[in-house]
Amino acid sequence: MLLCGVLCCIALVGIDQLTKYLAVARLAGKAGVPVIPGVLELFYLENRGAAFGMLTNRQWFFVAVAAVMLAAAVYVYLRLPAGRHYLFLRLICILIASGAAGNMLDRLFRHYVVDFLYVSAIDFPVFNVADCYVCVGTGLAVLALFTLYREEDFSFLTPKKKARET
Repeated sequence: MLLCGVLCCIALVGIDQLTKYLAVARLAGKAGVPVIPGVLELFYLENRGAAFGMLTNRQWFFVAVAAVMLAAAVYVYLRLPAGRHYLFLRLICILIASGAAGNMLDRLFRHYVVDFLYVSAIDFPVFNVADCYVCVGTGLAVLALFTLYREEDFSFLTPKKKARET
């Protein structure tokens, strides 16, 4: 399971980085390109902050947040019991880890995140594939927590108490 998870993360981060490379190569310095006129366009943006430009130029803060997200997703993934019951949680961990890693790579090597997807119909902030991974993973986690899993399904996250020797 671990090898499968690692390979999936590598593939997803690769897709994210490829789309960002293409955005830099084909969109930088150009006007937006309509994909669905009035709804969705490709629009190049160098994001040095968070959504809506919050915390601009605080790259190390965002790298730290991404590292914590990545570490948490890896921790949960490694602790997940074997079995089909936890397959959905494995997918969620892979999505969140891949999204965090994709944007963290941008911040470490470019010092900004490449965004290029713009939903013009609702004037939504420009985003990228890694953002989609994190948002979809988080949305699925909320859905799973309320519908598929019960509190006792997460007992694997609590440390085992050692019996006291008397």
